[in-house]
Order: sequence, then C-alpha cells, then structure tokens
Amino acid sequence: MKRLITLSSGDPDLPPFSIGFAGRRRRVLDLPLIAWLTFIWVLLWSTLTWANVVTGVVVAVAVCLAFPLPQVDLGLRLHPWGILLLAAYLLYDMYTSGVKVTRQIFADRPHRPAVIGVPLRCRSDLMLAATAVSVSNVPGGSVVEVRRATATLFLHVLDADRPAELEAVRRSVWKLEELTVRAFGTSDEIARVSEPPPPVPGSDTAPGTGPGTGPDGGPDTGSDTGEEGA
Repeated sequence: MKRLITLSSGDPDLPPFSIGFAGRRRRVLDLPLIAWLTFIWVLLWSTLTWANVVTGVVVAVAVCLAFPLPQVDLGLRLHPWGILLLAAYLLYDMYTSGVKVTRQIFADRPHRPAVIGVPLRCRSDLMLAATAVSVSNVPGGSVVEVRRATATLFLHVLDADRPAELEAVRRSVWKLEELTVRAFGTSDEIARVSEPPPPVPGSDTAPGTGPGTGPDGGPDTGSDTGEEGA
C-alpha cells in the first residue's frame, strides 16, 4: 500500500528536511521554508504567542500547498560531524596562518608574490563557491578568481620563489576542499574528494609565469592552456 506521507529520511528523491504527500500531483512541504514563513508571520504580528506561531504554521502550510515551488536540489547536505571538523580546522588554520603571515611581513628577506592555480576535485558550483569561501577565510589565502570551466581556484601567495611553500598552499586548499565537501557535499562528491588530488600542470614553471598566471603575475583570463581539472 502506498504511503500517504513520506519523510525525506525515508525517500532519497525528496529534498532534505521535507515531507511528501501522495496524490495525483505529489506535494512536497519544505520544513525550513515553513519555519521561515512562520517566523515572518510572527514578525508581522510583532508578538510571540502560541496563537501566532500556530496560525503562522497553518498559513505557511496552506501557502506551500496552494503555490508549490518546483523541486530544486542544490546538492547541499548537512553532515554534523563534518561541520564540526571543518569549523575546528578553520579556527586552527586561521591562527597558524595569521602567525605565519605576520612572520612573513616582518621578515628581512624580500618576498616574490604570484598567483597560482589549484585544480579541485569537485566541479559543482556550490562546492566550488563553498571551498573558495573557506579558503578566503584563512589569512594568506586570497582567492582572486574561480574558473568554473576547469574547477580551478587562483590564489595569491607571498613566497612564490619557494616550491615547498607553493606545494603547502595547494595541500591546504585540497584539505579545505575535502573538509568542506565532507561537511556539505553529497555522497558522490565525498567519494571524489577521497581520491588523490589532481595533478598540477606545469607546476615546475617559474613563479608568476606558471599556468593560470598572466605576465604581471595575475590570473590569465585568456584561453585555457592545457589546464584541466579532475
């Protein structure tokens, strides 16, 4: 017998945190959307009472059933343990990177900056944007461009004349990509970040003139020169 009500936990075709109702036209209630509409309703009444909350829920459910939105899967999944690991790593990386950048600023030797390209393993827009945001939150990890076609992040680094420093930056980006995907990605994306990082074409070229960099050290916005992501 077909179930009249299905929870998202028991049906992978439903969006996360939603309820599906069987019928000629399947209706789906998005619980976060209902909670948001209820919150707006309470704000409109300017009074937090049980009557306003219950009325808001009823109105929100009626609106969602009467004017259903198309089902759009953004590819976002919430993994509590992964979110905790990502937050802990970001706090640790912010501290250590802040100390490192401070030492670089007050060092007596000159620095040779450059922009390097780091190919990622995931190609979805959401994971590319989330990884770029995570990298930008860390001192010294300035993202200057995100190239969607090749799933590549372009970062500004200070010690570009040290190959070990460039490799450390790439490893840090790949680590943040893995933690971000394990916190918010789908099972397929998690499987992709479990694989080894993609190769970096031309990584042995001189800093500031390698793949993805223009003559002035900035990102090459021209045609791709053999640079492909995973």
